[in-house]
Amino acid sequence: MSGIFRFSGDEDFFLGGSMYLSPGSCPGVYFPARKRLRISAPTVFSGFEEKQTSIDVLPDECLFEILRRLPSGEERSACACVSKHWLNLLSSISRSEVNESVQDVEGEGFLSRSLEGKKATDLRLAAIAVGTSSRGGLGKLQIRGSGFDSKVTDAGLGAVAHGCPSLRVLSLWNLPAVSDMGLSEIARSCPMIEKLDLSRCPGITDNGLVAIAENCVNLTDLTIDSCSGVGNECLRAIARRCINLRSISIRSCPRIGDQGVAFLLAQAGSYLTKVKLQMLNITGLSLAVIGHYGAAVTDLVLHGLQGVNEKGFWVMGNAKGLKKLKSLSVMSCRGMTDVGLEAVGNGCPDLKHVSLNKCLLVSGKGLVALAKSALSLESLKLEECHRINQFGLMGFLMNCGSKLKAFSLANCLGISDFNSESSLPSPSCSSLRSLSIRCCPGFGDASLTFLGNFCHQLQDVELCGLNGVTDAGVRELLQSNNVGLVKVNLSGCINVSDNTVSAISVCHGRTLESLNLDGCKNITDASLVAVAKNCYSVNDLDISNTLVSDHGIKALASSPNHLNLQVLSVGGCLAITDKSKACIQKLGRTLLGLNIQRCGRISSSTVDTLLENLWRCDILY
Repeated sequence: MSGIFRFSGDEDFFLGGSMYLSPGSCPGVYFPARKRLRISAPTVFSGFEEKQTSIDVLPDECLFEILRRLPSGEERSACACVSKHWLNLLSSISRSEVNESVQDVEGEGFLSRSLEGKKATDLRLAAIAVGTSSRGGLGKLQIRGSGFDSKVTDAGLGAVAHGCPSLRVLSLWNLPAVSDMGLSEIARSCPMIEKLDLSRCPGITDNGLVAIAENCVNLTDLTIDSCSGVGNECLRAIARRCINLRSISIRSCPRIGDQGVAFLLAQAGSYLTKVKLQMLNITGLSLAVIGHYGAAVTDLVLHGLQGVNEKGFWVMGNAKGLKKLKSLSVMSCRGMTDVGLEAVGNGCPDLKHVSLNKCLLVSGKGLVALAKSALSLESLKLEECHRINQFGLMGFLMNCGSKLKAFSLANCLGISDFNSESSLPSPSCSSLRSLSIRCCPGFGDASLTFLGNFCHQLQDVELCGLNGVTDAGVRELLQSNNVGLVKVNLSGCINVSDNTVSAISVCHGRTLESLNLDGCKNITDASLVAVAKNCYSVNDLDISNTLVSDHGIKALASSPNHLNLQVLSVGGCLAITDKSKACIQKLGRTLLGLNIQRCGRISSSTVDTLLENLWRCDILY
C-alpha cells in the first residue's frame, strides 16, 4: 500500500490491483473499484481496464495515417466498407494528403452520378467519392435535394472535393444546407470544373462563387438560379478571372442588378456566346451594354425583365454590336414593342430565330418591320401576343425573306378568320417547311386557304385545338403541296372528319411518318382503313379519344403494306374491346410504345397478356 501513496506521477503506472482514485478525494483515502466511463480513445488509465483487441481503439489521427497510405484502388474501397467511421475518414483524405509513394495516376473523369430526393445524403456522397476514384474518376455529379429535408451539407461536398479532383460538371439543386464552405472546398480541390449549375441554394453567397472564379479558370458554363445570397460581386470576379466562360444563365437572384450584369457583359462580351437573363432587377442599362459589347453573343434569352423599357431594347438593337446574334427569345418583357422589335431586326443582320412570348405590346406593325429588316430570319414563334391580328400575320408572311422555314402561332387571341368573300394577295414566300397553329380560336378555313396559296413545300403541319377548321380548310392548305408531308398533327380539331384523313393518306401516304388525331371526335374506322391501305412509312399513330373500334385495329393489323408502327395510342377509345387482343399482339412485333389508358372495355386479363407477350414494348394502361 505504501507504494501507492509514494506514486508521484513521474514513475511508471501502478499495474497491480483493482482500485481507482477519485479526483478530489482526500489523500490517503482508499476507494473500491467501480465501473469506468467509456470513451472513444485510450487514456492514461488504460492500464486499469481490460485490454481491447479492436483497431477502433486507435485514435482518428492514427487511423488517418494508416488509411492515407493505402493505394486508391480496391484496398481503399474495401476499407470504406468496414464502417461509416472509416468511410468518413477515407473521404476526408484529400489528394495532397495521400502518401506520394502510393498515389495513382489521376482519373480522367469518365463516370457520372446522380442523386435525388432522399437518396441524396452526405454518406452516399462519401461513398461515391471513395468508390469512383479507382474506376476512371468522377467527371459529372448531379445532386437534386428535397428542400429543407435535404441531408446534403458541406461535409458531403467536402468528401466529393477530396476524392474527385477530376470533376468537370457539378449541379446542385435545392440544397439549403450547402454554404460557401462546401463550394469553396470544391473550388480548391476540383480546379477542372467546366460546368457549374446552382439552383435554389440560399446558403451560397458571393464568397463561394468568388472562390470558383479564382480557382476554376476552365469554367465555360455557369447557371445561377434562385440563389438569394448571390450578388454583383461574384459576377465581377467571374468577369475578371473566367476568360473561358462561354455561357451564363442568371435567374431570379434579387441581389443581382445592373452593376453586376453590366460589368460582366462589358468584360466578357467578346467571348460569351450564350446569355440568359430571367426575372432580374435590371434596367435598360444592361441591355444597352449587351448591344454595345456583345460581339460574340449568338443566343440571347430575356425573360421577365419588368424593369426594362422600350428604350432599352431600342438601344440594344441600334448599338449595332450584336453582329453574330442568331437566336433571340423574349418573354414577359413590357419593353419589347414594335419599335424595339424593329431596332433588333435592323441591328442584328445574322438573326435567324425569334421567339416572342407574352409580349403584349407587339403588333402586326412590328412583325412587318421585322420581316423587312431581318432578311436571314428562318423561324418565328409567337405565343400569347394578343395584339397581333390576321392582317399583321398576312403582312409578315408577304414581306418575310426567302429563308423562312418555320412559323408557329399559339394562343394569340387577336387572330380572326379572313373574310371568305374578299380577295387575298398571294405572298411570294414559298420556303416554309413547318407550320404550327395552336389554340387560336379565330383561326378558320379562310386563313388556311390564304396559307395554302404559298405553302407549297410543307413537311410538318400542326393544327391543334382549332374549332373553326373543317375538312375544306385542310384540303385547301394541302392540295397544292409539292412535297410529301412527314408529320401531321390535327389533335383537338373536332370538325375534321375521315375525309381529311383519306385525302392525306392518298396524297402523302408514301412519306407520312407521324399522324396525330387525338380528340378528333368525328374520326372513325374509315380513317384507319385509309391509313392501312395507303400509308407505307407511318410509325407513330395517335387515335386517342376517337370513335375507332375493333374493326379499325383489325384493318391496321392486316394492312397489305406491313405497317412498321412503333408508337400506337388508342387511349380513351371506348369501342375497342378484348376482341382486338390478337391484332394488337400482331402489331406489337414492331411496337415500342402502346397507350391503352381509359379503354374501359379492355379487361385486366387482356392487359396482363399484352404485358407478358409484348415485353419489349412500353405499355400505358
